[in-house]
Amino acid sequence: MTASPADAIKDPAAALGYGDKVLAVEPGGNEPIPLAARHGNPRGLFWTWTAPNLEFATIFVGVISVAYFGLSFWQAVAAMVIGNGLGAIAHFLLSAQGPLHGVPQMVLGRLAFGYRGNILPATFMAIMCGVGWFATNSVSGAFALSTLFGFTPVIGLVIIVVAQTAFAFLGHNLVQRFERIAAPILAVVFIIGAVIIFSKSHVSAPAAEGGFSLGGFLLAVGASFGYAAGWTPYAADYTRYLPPTVSPRQTGFFASAGLFVSCTVLMAVGAASMTIGGESSDNPTDAFTAHFPSVIADLTLLAIAVGAIAANAINVYSGAMAFVTMGFRLPIGAQRALVSAFFGVVGFLVAWWALADAAASYEAFLLLVAYWIGPWLGVVFADHLLRREPPVLRMLYDPKYNNWGGFASFVIGLVVSVLLFCNQERFVGYVVRAVPELGDIGAFVGFLIAFGCYLVLARRRVEESVQHYPAATPH
Repeated sequence: MTASPADAIKDPAAALGYGDKVLAVEPGGNEPIPLAARHGNPRGLFWTWTAPNLEFATIFVGVISVAYFGLSFWQAVAAMVIGNGLGAIAHFLLSAQGPLHGVPQMVLGRLAFGYRGNILPATFMAIMCGVGWFATNSVSGAFALSTLFGFTPVIGLVIIVVAQTAFAFLGHNLVQRFERIAAPILAVVFIIGAVIIFSKSHVSAPAAEGGFSLGGFLLAVGASFGYAAGWTPYAADYTRYLPPTVSPRQTGFFASAGLFVSCTVLMAVGAASMTIGGESSDNPTDAFTAHFPSVIADLTLLAIAVGAIAANAINVYSGAMAFVTMGFRLPIGAQRALVSAFFGVVGFLVAWWALADAAASYEAFLLLVAYWIGPWLGVVFADHLLRREPPVLRMLYDPKYNNWGGFASFVIGLVVSVLLFCNQERFVGYVVRAVPELGDIGAFVGFLIAFGCYLVLARRRVEESVQHYPAATPH
């Protein structure tokens, strides 16, 4: 017999024995964290959100901004600061909600989408985390180990996948501890690498086209936003164990600061590396570390592999959380762990397939992430604006609660923004065809459309839900 998440609200005893244990499988899945199991402080969030971005996928955003979007170094940095800054602002606001409610981010999404309607964004997130980002980061880690130790990328992929799946399988506390230990070590290695890159770079070199390209600039903004904002559906997952008495501002600040600083610095390093010149390579990590002395190159390759594990430990954990939130009935005590193992297998197969052409679709993937994140944030923030009272936990786990205005707003924002403003190799939006200088602003248009639609379509439903589920203390 299986138990539903609602049962865990009445009997949270399983989480009480978990506390701050590190080498223990986290009990349960997406149920609320009881007060007695809360622990930690906001400062640790800086390392939690620094470590997963100290990886090659972050560097590669800077690489494509110069190599593919045709920007100069300083143009690329300006675009990435804007994209990362917008993503960090969203991350600040969502992270700050975790301690108050004690539930994962995708569960909080049920406020705006309803219990059933929330299945769609939860599905997007599960696929993005458990398959998309998992495969992307696993490939870079596999290439790094292959270059470092001389074995085939497939062997490196097996090592990477086993390590990161084990972290996610055990759960929240081990993931948090690993991020905090790995972050300072990775930071030192990447800082050394950054000094070498900048000492050899020509940051004053003009753009490839010889001037400023608005289309390329907006593409870089969209890609960096897709990378940074891609973490926002995870935000409350890593703050929900904090006591509800912690400062929301500190919680949001340390989480968003770790995200913004790590993303911006490493993306700038990637952009600078493209101004050095040299021979290209089918192995992107090999091409990047070719600029370093052998010892530093080996340390950087090892750091890239560890960074991939740090990123994917979070990806698999939150992907499993989103999968569970879709409503599948699994034993409460093992649901998240079982799904983590499942994503490890599926993600390995996709990454294995992607080894043959690792960098070809990275730009497209980042923009695809941004396409759904934009409208999702629009709906979530519009709901937060309308809903002035904290939700009752019973509402978040009630299958009868619906908010189809949120679902409709998300779909409208997503479909319209993609049809009009998408800029992909296989499909170019109708507006972008006429005005190529727009680059790709689909995510931002989707945010505005979804936000506006929700204020119109869901206002009455929000008012009704507040009356039907009167405000009370969350725990």
